[in-house]
Amino acid sequence: MNVDTPVLIAGGGPVGLATALELAHHGVHSLVVEPRAEVSWLRPRAKTTSARTMELFRRWGLAAVIRERAPLPVSWSDEAVFATSLLGREITRFRGCFGLDLTGDDLVAEPGQQVAQPLVEQVLREAVEASPYAMLLTGWRVETLREDAEGVSITLRNDGTLRNDAALRNEEQRTVRAAYVVGCDGSRSVTREAIGARYEGRDDARPNFNVVFRAPGLAERVPHGPAVHYWILSPSQPGLVGRLDLADTWWCIGQGVTREEADPLGLVRALVGDDIQAEILATDPWKARMLLADRYASDRVFLAGDAAHQNPPWGGHGFNTGVGDAVNIGWRLAAVVNGWGAPALLHGYEAERRPIAQRTIAEAARNMATLSPELTDPRLAGDDATFKSARPGVAAAVHRAKDSEFHSLDLVLGYTYAGSPHVSTGAGERLPHRWLAPGVSLYDRLGKAFTLIGDSSTLAAADITKVAAELSIPLTTWHDPTRVGLALVRPDQHVAWTSTTADEDGRTALLRATGAHPDGRRNVRMGLVGN
Repeated sequence: MNVDTPVLIAGGGPVGLATALELAHHGVHSLVVEPRAEVSWLRPRAKTTSARTMELFRRWGLAAVIRERAPLPVSWSDEAVFATSLLGREITRFRGCFGLDLTGDDLVAEPGQQVAQPLVEQVLREAVEASPYAMLLTGWRVETLREDAEGVSITLRNDGTLRNDAALRNEEQRTVRAAYVVGCDGSRSVTREAIGARYEGRDDARPNFNVVFRAPGLAERVPHGPAVHYWILSPSQPGLVGRLDLADTWWCIGQGVTREEADPLGLVRALVGDDIQAEILATDPWKARMLLADRYASDRVFLAGDAAHQNPPWGGHGFNTGVGDAVNIGWRLAAVVNGWGAPALLHGYEAERRPIAQRTIAEAARNMATLSPELTDPRLAGDDATFKSARPGVAAAVHRAKDSEFHSLDLVLGYTYAGSPHVSTGAGERLPHRWLAPGVSLYDRLGKAFTLIGDSSTLAAADITKVAAELSIPLTTWHDPTRVGLALVRPDQHVAWTSTTADEDGRTALLRATGAHPDGRRNVRMGLVGN
């Protein structure tokens, strides 16, 4: 096949960069095409990197880098405070939010991390640029795609900005040939249109207005102590406030505020509860979206991240769901490009990831149903006695409505690919984690491709090892005679087969997991994968 790159990735945001890094993890070359020359720092967007995403970053050696550079240490706070204003009276609080309290816990290899999306994106960019397998081409965008039986022809358009490839600097347009394309090009995705997919869903009618601001000395005045979120339940201006660093930079969201009526400084002052002096750094009006592409793939083009799904930000799942997409399609493409995965393996991507996005959208929408405007009570703004009488009822309502938003590990860690054409009966879950020694995770012992865990001296283990060698399937064997039965673990740390639950032998399971078993060839649509 005559191609310029095995995989072209349209879009160099966090999901596109993560796709390139997953491919590089398996030794597969890719070209990432991104219009922006630099990371956009003034609009932090996602601020929660989940425990699961941090586990995936650990596979690439980047979890520690992100923590070292994150302005908010994971130890700083795992709490969310609900108050009448940032400087006002506290109503209630949540602890153990977003998996931030899980450092050293056997449940995870990595706790969550509060960090603005641009910093994560910058770390991923640097890793891509340092990789011998990935190339980031900035100043260009994907304009058109044309897919055929042998590959995809992609037209790139010079976006008129600085480019990091001197050979392309004076060109306005060029065509690149790729074996596969992954569309990580956001809500206005060219790749989604090219495969004839469309969004299904709706936008929320309620407006929101983001402000990033600098306010020296404000942190020292906050009476509630460290928190990752301060929810403001004020009848005059409900919303949220949070810190972007431990210096003077903050973010806030005014709920019910339109672009036309927004007064950024006035909004900041209303949420803070005082006429502070603040420098407005950036603003961003938005509405929540609940959208899901009706299909994720053609034969050679795949959608990931916002190109495939968008969900309300409440709970912090959108960006993290996109990274999960990137790892899932990345290892599959690597298996096919490297020759040990059958082309049918690619059919499992939509079957596994679309139901996860569907569930995430539904849960985020439930979180969005009750926000600060719905939780506030005019009595909270009254005198001390009136506030005291109203507080218990409001606090109880807050905990009923928001507990699942801050404590969502069942979604973050508990989703399963059961029912996938490439997972055997009784499997599909994330491999349960444990620490083997201080700082040594069970996940650190897994191979880059498949790993067989259990008593490797058994005939069943020998059979699986033999067929893997015969078919050149990369397989790491981890001898653990204390484990009950055998487990075949996929590159994404999900279990493909266990000898104690499956109704097929390990040889058949390995063929299924790599797309070579006939039952694994069907392109299963959404609804068959458990979660």
